[in-house]
Amino acid sequence: MFKLAILPLCLALCAGPASAQTIDAGAPPAAASASTDSAPGAPEQILVVGQKPGPGMWKVSKDGHVLWIFGTYSPLPVKMDWRSHEVDAVIGRSQEYLPPPMSKLELSYFQTALALPSLIGVNKNPDGATLRDVLPPEVYARWLPLKEKYLPKGDERERPIIVANRLFGAAMNKAGLTSSTDVRKQVEKIVDQKKLKVTRTTLELKVDNPREVIKEFKKSPLDDLACFSATLARLETDIDAMRLRANAWAKGDIEGIRKLDFVDHQESCSNVIRNSAVLREHPAFQGAEGKLRALWLGNAEAALARNGSTFAMLSMKDILDPKGLVAALAAKGYKVEQPE
Repeated sequence: MFKLAILPLCLALCAGPASAQTIDAGAPPAAASASTDSAPGAPEQILVVGQKPGPGMWKVSKDGHVLWIFGTYSPLPVKMDWRSHEVDAVIGRSQEYLPPPMSKLELSYFQTALALPSLIGVNKNPDGATLRDVLPPEVYARWLPLKEKYLPKGDERERPIIVANRLFGAAMNKAGLTSSTDVRKQVEKIVDQKKLKVTRTTLELKVDNPREVIKEFKKSPLDDLACFSATLARLETDIDAMRLRANAWAKGDIEGIRKLDFVDHQESCSNVIRNSAVLREHPAFQGAEGKLRALWLGNAEAALARNGSTFAMLSMKDILDPKGLVAALAAKGYKVEQPE
């Protein structure tokens, strides 16, 4: 649910100052630039697309009030034609919409301008080290064939966590999959058309000293071996399973989704940043995950109490996680029914 990174802050600042910047700290670091290192290749396998409905919705209810939760999944087939008449109908009779929870970093124009000079080299390993220098020999040996296959122009001076995200993005592109949020955009277009009230769950992370945070980040080593190794393992073993999950989601095959483990290398990568000394000791980030969880649950319970019908979106992983947000609602006494 909660993926926290300082790298989106750095990348966003590179775009130049603005009167105020609001940066989504939930985006996977550096994935957007993955395609710059490798020209798009032909998909390794053609996925059957056509118009797909996606999964049904989870029903959370109490005292005649209902919260309908639509589960999103990533990656999905490129250019998948998605449309769900069931989702249209539920949004049409609902009074409120709850988008997925997110954290944000907010910076003023002055803070952004001051931080810009600190960004040079933020993606690089400290002291000019290369991947060969910072990775164990056996991990570096596993990286070389994947580099040749997906990212032949990859920069080995970059931190392992940066390279891992570029590698994953290039591999998804070649496999005919994408992590874009087209489904969410389509759903929110319907929400706008129906003029639903929108209640966002946003945790604002205020960093008063972004320049110092970035400077500390640049010179600090990161324990990102787990992130890099998990990314390699997923690309070595999980490409076919990702296609199966994508197609299971597109067809609304909930049991098919449940039978497939959710390998989440991005969680390992997010933990690298979240557990780094720079952020772990910064007051803005302490306890942030628990705060965001509590905010969403509060918004969901309030919406359930005041509306006959509320529509929400969460990631499929959040929905199926036995310790996730839907499980938390069930523990509070709400009736939870999965789609058939």
